[in-house]
Amino acid sequence: MTNTLLTTTKPTVWHCHDARSLRPLWALEEMGVDYDVVVLPFPPRVFQKEYLGINALGTVPYFVDGDVHMTESSGICHYLVERYGRDDLGIQSTHREFGDYLNWLYHSDATLTFPQTIVLRYTQLEPPERRLPQAVEDYGKWFIARLRRLNAHMIGREYLCDERFTIADIAVGYALYFGELQGFSERYTDEVMAYLQRLKARPAFTTCRDRYQR
Repeated sequence: MTNTLLTTTKPTVWHCHDARSLRPLWALEEMGVDYDVVVLPFPPRVFQKEYLGINALGTVPYFVDGDVHMTESSGICHYLVERYGRDDLGIQSTHREFGDYLNWLYHSDATLTFPQTIVLRYTQLEPPERRLPQAVEDYGKWFIARLRRLNAHMIGREYLCDERFTIADIAVGYALYFGELQGFSERYTDEVMAYLQRLKARPAFTTCRDRYQR
């Protein structure tokens, strides 16, 4: 692990503890790929302004692999599976569940994590005078409502697709974990809560969650 802004020949993830950058770190750990991590304070655009020289958005994750530069956590997971030929963690385009796999992979951020970021902003990131309890309540309800498809899908299942663990589970699992940190897990269905506990028990998850802190 490194804690400086650096150039490296290894795949590198710029990461904040418990942020969406946990998704690609978790994927890299599951794959056993040698990588570097740059751990930043959250939010880095406020507390480590020089990071804007690397990622103009100031967001995490930021990912570099040779000439490849990426900012989207679910997309990075998709890239890693394809780049390193890890079909054991993905689903090929000829598979009957390929479309479902892609949909869950991108549903994780576009549908699930989005309302959570509004809750985060108006509970922690804005100064007290700009915090909006009504927005927090409304977007919290929105997040729970957006779990309806997952609630139905997980009945009788252990994982999202093909009866095995894939990066789609990493992507959706992070959203559920983030929701747990925000206090939403008491509203998860029994099946979804059991699913989250299975994911959190994976050694690669615990390594990423516990090792890379600042």
